[in-house]
Amino acid sequence: MQKLVTGIHQFQNNIFSTKQQLFEDLVGGQHPLALFITCSDSRISPNLITQTDPGELFIIRNAGNIVPAFGVADGGEAATIEYAVNVLKVKDIVICGHSHCGAMGGLLNQDKLGELPVVRAWLSHAAATYQLINEKYSDITDPAELLTTTVERNVLVQLDNLRTHPSVAAALSKSAVTLHGWVYKFETGQVFSHDSATDEFVPIEGTGLASPPATQ
Repeated sequence: MQKLVTGIHQFQNNIFSTKQQLFEDLVGGQHPLALFITCSDSRISPNLITQTDPGELFIIRNAGNIVPAFGVADGGEAATIEYAVNVLKVKDIVICGHSHCGAMGGLLNQDKLGELPVVRAWLSHAAATYQLINEKYSDITDPAELLTTTVERNVLVQLDNLRTHPSVAAALSKSAVTLHGWVYKFETGQVFSHDSATDEFVPIEGTGLASPPATQ
C-alpha cells in the first residue's frame, strides 16, 4: 500500500502539474479514440503500451478479455459497449489478449477450478474457444504453444460475441466502427494484430497504422 500512496504523491507533484491543462480540459467531457477490451492481468497496462493519455481510451477489463454475447449476461460489459458506441461514438474497438494468460490456462484445465466456481461460470462465455481448440487444434502437444493458440483464438471468438451486440452491429453496418484483434506479448513488448487474409497474428509494426479491419 505504501508504494501506491507514494505513487500518488509522485503523480500529483511531478506529472499532474505538467499536464494540468489536459486534466482541466477533461472536465468538459471525454472523447476517447477507442474502446479497449483487455484482461484484468496486472502485467498489462493499456495506456502504457499504446502511449495514450487520460481520455483517449475507454477501457473494459476482466478475466480473459471476455465479451459475453448479447442477452446472455446483463453486466458491465454490455453497458460499457453500448455507451462507448452509441454515446461516445468510438471509431475503433480493440480486443487485446496477452501471453501467459491465466484465464485461458484455466479454460484449458478446468479440473483445476474446483474451488473457483465463479471463475468457472465466467469462463463459460469462452466455451466456443474451448470447443474450437479441442476440435481443431488437438494435435498441438506443447503446452506453451497450445496456450498461445488459445489466447489468439479466444480474441477472435470474443470479437464474434462483440458483433452480437446491437449497438456494434448497427455501427458496423454503417462502417462507423472498426474491430481489431490484438495479442500483447508482455515479455517482449510486442503487439500482434490479426490478419484476416491469412488468419494469423502478425507484428503490428508490419501492418501499418491504418491496418484493415481485423476480423470484419
